[in-house]
Amino acid sequence: MNLKISGGKIVTSKQIYKADIGITRGIISHIQTRLRQPAKETIDASGMLIFPGIIDAHVHLSLPAGGTITNEDFKSGTKAAACGGITTIIDFAAQEKGKTLADAIKSRRAEADGKVAVDYALHVVPTDWNNRTAKEMSKLTSRGFTSFKMYMIYAKAGLMSDDAAIFSALEQTAKYGGIVTVHAESSNVLDMLVERYHNKADMKKHGAYCHALSRPNFIEAEAVSRAVTWAEATGGRLYIVHMSTVEGVEIVRRAKARGVNVYAETCPHYLIFDDSIFKKPDGFLYATAPQVKKQSDRNALWQALAEGVISVVATDNCVFTRKQKNRWRGDFTRIPCGIPGLETMLPILHSYGVKQKRISLNKMVELLAENPAKLFGLYPKKGVLSPGSDADLVIFDPLKKVTLSYKWLQTDCDWSPYEGMKVEGYPVITICRGQVIAQNGRFVGHTGYGKFIHRNGPQDL
Repeated sequence: MNLKISGGKIVTSKQIYKADIGITRGIISHIQTRLRQPAKETIDASGMLIFPGIIDAHVHLSLPAGGTITNEDFKSGTKAAACGGITTIIDFAAQEKGKTLADAIKSRRAEADGKVAVDYALHVVPTDWNNRTAKEMSKLTSRGFTSFKMYMIYAKAGLMSDDAAIFSALEQTAKYGGIVTVHAESSNVLDMLVERYHNKADMKKHGAYCHALSRPNFIEAEAVSRAVTWAEATGGRLYIVHMSTVEGVEIVRRAKARGVNVYAETCPHYLIFDDSIFKKPDGFLYATAPQVKKQSDRNALWQALAEGVISVVATDNCVFTRKQKNRWRGDFTRIPCGIPGLETMLPILHSYGVKQKRISLNKMVELLAENPAKLFGLYPKKGVLSPGSDADLVIFDPLKKVTLSYKWLQTDCDWSPYEGMKVEGYPVITICRGQVIAQNGRFVGHTGYGKFIHRNGPQDL
């Protein structure tokens, strides 16, 4: 036995209990109330909680967007992930027009392999839908690429899939397994509203708040409803990424009650902020797509997490510096959309969810580890603490009080949306496949340790 973790309380989606964990060659080999076998190294976790390694199912590293490229690459981003208790990320491989899905995977892996500090997988993004792409999608599913991202917006960027493509992709996953994830916003009306507010008078009057005015709730709700319709018609598995509205919650709630295979994700920024943030002098920094909504939406999202209507919390991590965000120069259409979140997701969900009794510790583990592992084909190797599983885990101090600041966070960004926020509970040690990779907010692993993961098909929750 290489490593023993003693004295901590293990937290799963169903239980909290005190036990020791034994790790042998990167795998959990023992979980016992009192583990007597000797180990080469022992970590005393007395007073600590032990979670499965967190899985961030929605990450954008080295992403070209908004006329620039994100400031965080696979090396810096996965170091930050490790410091936040994340042991697995899922990024994206977007197809180029005229090229294959396999080309996209090969290109993206060339960017990541040898640089990642935690394990990673890729959602494949079809952007050139035709018979060849449909056939390739079914083949990739059998090769361990079991999730596919489709955008209902971004036509000018060449990313948007039309209804027929989404319908066909859902048919493919119904036949061959896999899951289709969608960015659900209604493209044509959104583009029209953006153009409506894209004038000197409105931009001078409202500033960055034009970003909110041009993205009312029905922009998301209509697209969620349409995607759910195609999932219900085809029997395919559908996953709504970064859901932000009370209307979206209700559509998913009703669909799940009818037996539709639909799941939803939300992100920490939708749970913490509301659209008044855009009225502040630096409000342009907070632009995301979709953007944060009203307090009533925020409350509905928390309730949906507690009830199981929303199944996953992920970051949608997309890092731009102040200089990059400042490209807007008063024109809200020029703001690169995205904010950092990898390093802060776990402490924020613990502080503002668990500590404020919106969700339980068990529910937090379900949302951050077990559910994403099941939906994206990683379970039971990841997302759970069990003999035979990868030794991915977080030793977490539930009483540690921290004031968040970009000045000491490892994320490669010169600002943080959570600057000055006080959290209670923070990762102390992150372990990936038996190796300590982060300790007390600092990365102590080595670049290139992370592995690419071929996945199984999704499991129903």
